Amino acid sequence: MNIVVLSGSTVGSKTRTAMDHTFQVIKENYPDEDVTLVDLADYELVFSDGRDYREYTGDTKEVAEILMEADAIIIGTPIFQASIPGSLKNVFDLLPQDGFRDKVASILVTAGSTRHYLIAETQLKPILNYMKAQVVQAFAFMDERDFYRKTIVNDDALFRIERLVEDTIVLARTYQDIRSAKEAEYGF
Repeated sequence: MNIVVLSGSTVGSKTRTAMDHTFQVIKENYPDEDVTLVDLADYELVFSDGRDYREYTGDTKEVAEILMEADAIIIGTPIFQASIPGSLKNVFDLLPQDGFRDKVASILVTAGSTRHYLIAETQLKPILNYMKAQVVQAFAFMDERDFYRKTIVNDDALFRIERLVEDTIVLARTYQDIRSAKEAEYGF
């Protein structure tokens, strides 16, 4: 299975710290899975202008193709101004309307305040549903108290990441099994 861990911001450290840990959890607990960490801070993406994602060049095309080839995507996002960052929304805009069809997507949110807990429910999940993702219902939420000097210091936050990874992989494997059984019914 091809898993992408997406750090959806070009600034800040908390989301990247959480996504680095998520990446390590997958590597350690699921060594047979192919996992890629994509940090938007490492790429220079152009703004979406509505063309097919394969028509872009450079970093923009690379990131779009990585996401389109994924079986599962764990999306990490900070909350800025009570919303997801524009850099993450731009990534969604680069992809086709049904770009996440047959993919499992899960969410890890980092925020400065617990008041931003429902942003994933009200903004990110609707986008993922619109793009036809199979969304892991429970998401991981981390706030300022979970971090100290670019390190996760809350054991419960580490557990939430491990659980998110497990839920994502279980759902992705289950979905692949269901799709394989359905395809086998056709007999050709």
